[in-house]
Amino acid sequence: MFYVYLLASRREGTLYLGVTRDIVRRTYQHREKLLPGFTSTYDVRRLVWFEIYDDPTNAIEREKQLKKWRRAWKIELIEKENPDWKDLYPEIIR
Repeated sequence: MFYVYLLASRREGTLYLGVTRDIVRRTYQHREKLLPGFTSTYDVRRLVWFEIYDDPTNAIEREKQLKKWRRAWKIELIEKENPDWKDLYPEIIR
């Protein structure tokens, strides 16, 4: 399984888009600031949206597509499935 995901600092805050094979591990790394860079600098720690893919090529293509999207479109994507911008991390570690 491969995941395309969006993290946020807060509701309508700073967004980060990524792709990973292990969403639990990667989200944990972002949350605990174990990865130096953008998410650590801007405190982007809340998993607010993700999609699942069987094929890495499809996941990477989707990530590239979303990176070209306007911010407003990404916010709409999040709010369509997660209108309260709830942190989804506690749900995926169960």
